[in-house]
Amino acid sequence: MLKIAVLVSGGGTNLQALIDAERGGKIKNGTIVKVIASKDGAYALTRAANAGIETAVVARKSFENPDDYDRALLAEIEKCGADLVVLAGFLSILGETVISKYENKIINIHPSLIPSFCGKGCYGLKVHEMALEKGVKVTGATVHFVNLIPDGGAIILQKAVEIKNGDTPEVLQRRVMEEAEWEILPKAVSLFCECKIKVTGNTTVVED
Repeated sequence: MLKIAVLVSGGGTNLQALIDAERGGKIKNGTIVKVIASKDGAYALTRAANAGIETAVVARKSFENPDDYDRALLAEIEKCGADLVVLAGFLSILGETVISKYENKIINIHPSLIPSFCGKGCYGLKVHEMALEKGVKVTGATVHFVNLIPDGGAIILQKAVEIKNGDTPEVLQRRVMEEAEWEILPKAVSLFCECKIKVTGNTTVVED
């Protein structure tokens, strides 16, 4: 059984999707052992506590130097012996210290179909605002491995979501979460834990 550490910054809706998936038997050969937040008061910590999962806070604002933050974060991850690190609404960009230690063992969920609307500064509601401003008819979500390029790692899973007339960023955000993020993130985690993802360079082969 692989140990999973989930990194969060906010409300934890994707964390809840993972918790529900594990309880429902949809995550095979993996279990969430720790939830680490980048700030105090994140509701995701409450979700974790309600599920009986260990929590910790490594507050980004407590560190002036990003490298110091990375080292503190890595120490917290290693305490639980994590085999997989999942970024579920984690708003701090990881540095080389963590990424090199967990190469091809960190996955992230991004609320667009990469390579559209991604990269540094593209997160949360901003992504959906960009999609609506651009006038595209389809958006979606992507689960990918994390490397040193923001949203630049090998893609694991994607799912498309229709954009409808009259959508606001908030309405679109909710639809993308419900129809894509909450489905493909737990699925990708399970595939990893079942050793069904093979990575070559920046390309993945997924056995389903």
